Amino acid sequence: MRLTGHPSGRFLGYVHVQVGSRVYALPVEARRLSGETVELGENRSTLEPGFFTADAGRFGIVVDSDAPEAVVQQTIERGSADAARHISRKLLN
Repeated sequence: MRLTGHPSGRFLGYVHVQVGSRVYALPVEARRLSGETVELGENRSTLEPGFFTADAGRFGIVVDSDAPEAVVQQTIERGSADAARHISRKLLN
């Protein structure tokens, strides 16, 4: 896994997601997400709060830096669950 970062973001830490017997560390980044269009590898899209994937196996969780703490926590929890589903589909299929 490669860390995906952006100059306008702030690295918050990692969330550990266990799928089977493996543990994955997902970077969590806070960014201002007011309809911002970003480049994720070869694709340009609007980045939404939560789990995201990019080309070549890059993935992580992004939260809105302007959101209240409770919303940030919910976004991280939802992103972690989405990441577990995404990784298990790739790993177990």
